[in-house]
Amino acid sequence: MVLTITLNPLLEKRFLVNNLEVGKSNKSTSEYYYAGGKGINVSRQLNNLGIENQALFFAGGGSGKILRKILGEESVSFSIVNTKADTRTASLIIDNDARNITTVFGMNSIIDKREADELLSRAVRMIPNASTIVLSGSSPGKSTDHIFPSLIEEAHKHDKTIILDTYGPHLWNCYEKAPTVIHNNFHEIISSTKVNIKERSTLLEFIKTLYDKGIKLGFITDSKNKAAAFKFDFNYEIIPPRIDTFDSTGSGDAFVAGIVYGLEKSMVFENFVSVASAMGAVNAARSSVCDVELYEIDPLKDQVKIVPIGKKMKLIDDSPTTD
Repeated sequence: MVLTITLNPLLEKRFLVNNLEVGKSNKSTSEYYYAGGKGINVSRQLNNLGIENQALFFAGGGSGKILRKILGEESVSFSIVNTKADTRTASLIIDNDARNITTVFGMNSIIDKREADELLSRAVRMIPNASTIVLSGSSPGKSTDHIFPSLIEEAHKHDKTIILDTYGPHLWNCYEKAPTVIHNNFHEIISSTKVNIKERSTLLEFIKTLYDKGIKLGFITDSKNKAAAFKFDFNYEIIPPRIDTFDSTGSGDAFVAGIVYGLEKSMVFENFVSVASAMGAVNAARSSVCDVELYEIDPLKDQVKIVPIGKKMKLIDDSPTTD
């Protein structure tokens, strides 16, 4: 069982319009609510891949109630910590004609110490029964910044695979605890660490820093552009398949779900990276988030190119992939 943990879940109100006119009144053709938040997205995608999982997150107020109802309808297994504050919201305007989405995010929910401690305690109790722990999304505030570093430590005690996909002020503290796998995009790392990894030499130095901390696998994506990856001290460039992008929201989460899928299935590095990259690409070609089916990635997997940087790894077996 995979455990996903989301500290900053999101309830989206989506408005579909045709030919959006900026600065003028527009009428939607339809509207609906959508459950968001990075770990929740990963759980939705894992459901589609047939991987048993459970999502743990904060939820409060009317928006939290709607969020829980949506996930129940989607058959996403979840556990919540109730909060006094409403779950944060966002409004999305989806222009199908122009193939773009405009998003306005609401303010983060205020999580108090008791609520933060309760989620941490709940997660600690759930970790022993999980094979993989996915820590996804931002921290809503200082009261929750300690949760992911603490959970990485706890998961190590039980020899669990830990996948980290977060950003913000707590990112370095999370890196210091050496999760098994990390995923970030270039912007998240640059804004969170102030390290300009757009330069090849700086990127490789940054990757070496992560490896020296004990992180075994890492993926740094850049939308439809080339991504960087490392497995132990072997570095790679990932060239994703070409697609007609609609909206890249959640493509990183689809990518992470692909990595989880590969690790749970004991796939070799090249194969599960191709799966993850293809899943991110399919997700970016649509407005819905993390509902990719396995058959949809088949035409794109072979288009993914994984190019070694420097020395090449000779693969002698395919399991386990993170040891």
